[in-house]
Amino acid sequence: MTSMPPHPDATTDAAPGTTPTLVLIGHGMVGQRFLEELADRGVTERTRVVVLCEEPRPAYDRVQLTSYFAGRTPDDLSLADPEFLARHGIELHLGDPATAVDRTTRTVTARSGLTVRYDTLVLATGSYPFVPPVPGKDSAGCFVYRTIDDLLAIEEYAKNARTGVVVGGGLLGLEAAGALKGLGLQTHVVEFAPRLMALQVDEGGGRALRRTIEEMGLEVHTGVGGKEIVADDSGAVAAMGLSDDSRIETDLVVFSAGVRPRDQLARDCGLPVGERGGIVVDEQCRTEDPAVYAIGECALASDGRVYGLVAPGYDMARVTAGDIAARLGDDTGQPDGFTGADLSTKLKLLGVDVASFGDAHGTTDGALDVVYADSRSGVYKKLVIGSGGELLGGVLVGDAESYGMLRPLTGTVPPLAPEQLVLPAGAEGGGGLGPSALPDDAVLCNCHNVTKGTVRAAVTEHSCTTLPEVKKCTKAGTGCGSCVKSLTAVMNDELAASGAVVGTGLCGCFPHTRAELYEIVRTLRLTSFAELLDSHGCPEARNGDGCEICKPTVGSIIASLAPSVGAGGYVLDGEQAALQDTNDHFLANLQRNGSYSIVPRIPGGEITPEKLIVIGEVARDFGLYTKITGGQRIDLFGARVDQLPEVWARLVDAGFESGHAYGKALRTVKSCVGQTWCRYGVQDSVRMAIELELRYRGLRSPHKLKSAVSGCARECAEARGKDFGVIATSNGWNLYVGGNGGADPRHADLLAQDLSDAELIRLIDRFLMFYIRTADRLERTSAWLERIEGGLDHVRDVVVHDSLGLCDELEALMAAHVTHYRDEWAETLADPERLARFVSFVNAPDVPDPSVRFVPERDQVKPDLTLLAGPTLPVRTLEGTSV
Repeated sequence: MTSMPPHPDATTDAAPGTTPTLVLIGHGMVGQRFLEELADRGVTERTRVVVLCEEPRPAYDRVQLTSYFAGRTPDDLSLADPEFLARHGIELHLGDPATAVDRTTRTVTARSGLTVRYDTLVLATGSYPFVPPVPGKDSAGCFVYRTIDDLLAIEEYAKNARTGVVVGGGLLGLEAAGALKGLGLQTHVVEFAPRLMALQVDEGGGRALRRTIEEMGLEVHTGVGGKEIVADDSGAVAAMGLSDDSRIETDLVVFSAGVRPRDQLARDCGLPVGERGGIVVDEQCRTEDPAVYAIGECALASDGRVYGLVAPGYDMARVTAGDIAARLGDDTGQPDGFTGADLSTKLKLLGVDVASFGDAHGTTDGALDVVYADSRSGVYKKLVIGSGGELLGGVLVGDAESYGMLRPLTGTVPPLAPEQLVLPAGAEGGGGLGPSALPDDAVLCNCHNVTKGTVRAAVTEHSCTTLPEVKKCTKAGTGCGSCVKSLTAVMNDELAASGAVVGTGLCGCFPHTRAELYEIVRTLRLTSFAELLDSHGCPEARNGDGCEICKPTVGSIIASLAPSVGAGGYVLDGEQAALQDTNDHFLANLQRNGSYSIVPRIPGGEITPEKLIVIGEVARDFGLYTKITGGQRIDLFGARVDQLPEVWARLVDAGFESGHAYGKALRTVKSCVGQTWCRYGVQDSVRMAIELELRYRGLRSPHKLKSAVSGCARECAEARGKDFGVIATSNGWNLYVGGNGGADPRHADLLAQDLSDAELIRLIDRFLMFYIRTADRLERTSAWLERIEGGLDHVRDVVVHDSLGLCDELEALMAAHVTHYRDEWAETLADPERLARFVSFVNAPDVPDPSVRFVPERDQVKPDLTLLAGPTLPVRTLEGTSV
């Protein structure tokens, strides 16, 4: 998306009696939410909406800003759908901030000179980072941590840095510290308060958080402030002096010491602001001028507070849109007001779960604390209980699993004793709360103010049966995501209560999921589909043939477990042959004219001139169309089924193997040239790519697998778009998982970093076998990672930290695969009985298929589709001519 072109006139205005104009200054998260609220109320149908945005890109998710360093792109973070803006006629001007507001003439002037007259003005200018007034703060290498452009600048500067200091140990400061650590810098955190996250956690929680963070290799300095930034002769950061006269040698400083409301436009046009900043508004978010509203971090709410969290901003957006709609006569019912907000929050900082809610610090008279602490595991839990037994608030560090159930109970007497609520699951006396304990008016989604009753209604009144449907219906779970587990529990309980049967079975033949069938086959060492169907299928399916869903799925399970359960590894032997998909039947990809493609494996994209010549000669001799793929291989198209053995005989003789382009298996491990040739490379990416591809070749899985290895952070191999991708660092390798391209692209997430060769291979072994073990049918790693309970964090716990005690078993399964791997085409060519299947007509094995024909194009061939479609018939047009 690009910004609107500068308006050709000095002023735009709506004539009296025509469409009114609403101007929104600022297009951040709250601004975008406000636009959506306007659209939901039909305001955009009757009002011209103009948005002036300072940044060069539309609204994006600042809450997830640090995920950029884990592989998400600015486009991934975007919240503004271009189709939404176009559908509602919203005029968005990017990179063109408002510079002046004239309330007398009701005009706003932008930096480009554009002037727009407004009937209603909404200020959503947000906040700016506070930089302490320390000497040297403007030195090269000093940054703030607020926007995508800030992150891009930090990333670039960090390439030549070794050490970084973050000033500020609050939410955003710890996010910044995690980013610097991820960039490979030795990282220090300087916090003036006596503990980290002083606003959210108490002393005990701060100790637990600090201990865990320091165990990660970060150095924490609390109770001190920055005194000066020391620059070298070039003006770049060299060190930071602290208030206790100590000194940190550093190359980079990030200021994240809080924010201040951006209220200068309001000040300049005479609107009242608070003593410490913030545009004064009433309960409807109206300023002193009834035509001007202020929402989000720039507003001083009617309770005298400036709210820096997104959820209160969303609530202000809702209230303001409702008030504007009511004034236009487009909305019935008196809109409620904004009188304050719940400051509860749940985050994952540097991999540590941190949550606080309600009166977390126990400031209420007569409040008592119930505390559970385990310094070994870094877990700290505190509940604040009122004199009447009501839950007032709490702090959770290291284990925030119960946050979604505890926060909605704030202000009520919980159905369980507080001591039971803080003990870990499984501990004697410990207990847990389910969604049934929550009242209907309990707010499950704090970001969008969605109650349990609304979620229940989505199921009972709007027939929602899946989590995506509930999210779309209620918007719950589309903000920070911390409520998703509670949403799922409420939805499932409501479905069960209504008597709805939500089938989880693979198909009509089996009541079990793919993951359950995998465990059945593995545990019972079953090697036959018929045996599995007769013993564990649905009663009506037993003694049958199965269906087109379960047959290839079970075939893949048996193939992936073949060495461990004692099955034959060749997919076209006996019963296995009848289970395979179309492509696997002939170990080749079927093309649209009935011919097949041939894709020999080229590990890591490396090939000798001799092998390259063989491919050329084979293509020439058999008249095959050749195409270099994005996976660094060469596809040969146009072989008849009877030609496949002849073509492969020559390829196998030259040392090629099957590339498994036809199967749900590993396809390629792409690579750049790495440090061997590239002056930017820091590791030998080609060697690693070849090692990985040869290790995992032939591995059958729920869906195809793709990988890549990049030799440096420039990422030429596009590793973060793969199911498992590897990027070299100066200290080893970073492993990313769960990425894919295609119709629904997703950047891979960082699983582990700075790994040795052995550590990298061990983690990939575990990851792939855990995916194969638990994924659904035809589920890519990206979708699996999004679906599996606990997501990336759970997968990391399992494959990195061995939380389930499965790693030895996963490694053994992979070792068995590696040991027993055999090239399918080499085995086929060695067995005359297996070769007998490669014919076009069983009753005439020597007759080629006459429908497989080609026509020339660009010195090669292409399918003759006219032969398949039939002759072209003349069509008479209205004008009487034929086409």
